[in-house]
Amino acid sequence: MERSLVFVKPDGVKRGLIGQVISRFEKKGFKIIGIKMIQFTKELSDKHYEEHINKPFYPNLLKYILTGPVVVFVVEGKDCVQIIRQMMGATKPTDALPGTIRGDFANDVTQNIIHGSDSIERAKKEIKLFFKDKELFV
Repeated sequence: MERSLVFVKPDGVKRGLIGQVISRFEKKGFKIIGIKMIQFTKELSDKHYEEHINKPFYPNLLKYILTGPVVVFVVEGKDCVQIIRQMMGATKPTDALPGTIRGDFANDVTQNIIHGSDSIERAKKEIKLFFKDKELFV
């Protein structure tokens, strides 16, 4: 079974969308095998978003991700990385189709409700960054 790391970003948590987001994945037939609420630190953000650190938008992303807690979870299921990306919708909310999480809830390119791993390799790296093996229940 494939695994993906997903988190509801600070704007989604503040807006009370945690349950609705998780529910979509469960209704799709995916299993949540680990979940917790955390507060990003600058160090964690720099590790997670390492490929973006030198990009012009990173300071705003960093400032945003530190504004409040996120709910981070590991999803398991067949082809879940690709399917979750489709369910999330385009990063830019104006490009996200209705019926996707961002299409239904997001209204800003940075504050866009949700993060999901973009590849199987990235998912493995992200899961190790946020979860210990003993925190995952299969």
